[in-house]
Amino acid sequence: MTLEKSAIAFRTISEVSTMLALQPHVLRFWESKFNQIQPLKRAAGRRFYRPDDVALIGGIQFALHEQGMTIKGVQKLIQDKGVGYMRGLAVAGEAPILVHSAPSAVSDLTELGRNDLQAARQSLKAALATLRDA
Repeated sequence: MTLEKSAIAFRTISEVSTMLALQPHVLRFWESKFNQIQPLKRAAGRRFYRPDDVALIGGIQFALHEQGMTIKGVQKLIQDKGVGYMRGLAVAGEAPILVHSAPSAVSDLTELGRNDLQAARQSLKAALATLRDA
């Protein structure tokens, strides 16, 4: 019997890697490149990620994998727009994470508004794929 964790629970590196479909070594590498990712580390070096860390990682993943940005580009984006913006990318990109501190403009969307955003996102992905193939 598996108990589902609360949205505000801390997560281990294996839980985060499963949630985001990333290898644990990628998470550790991103910690070295993005000093904003700061999981708690226990005595044995075991990492525990806060929900805000998971949201930030989801935003970084979205920017790198979905938007095709470079690590330096994402670092500059965080510097220019802030960590909150990156967490918002995870929500806007519908990364498979639970964010307890999502911006109210995103969390207060109606179901119809979410469906409209989903349709727009799919349309933009299709347009991006067409441009990449050209």
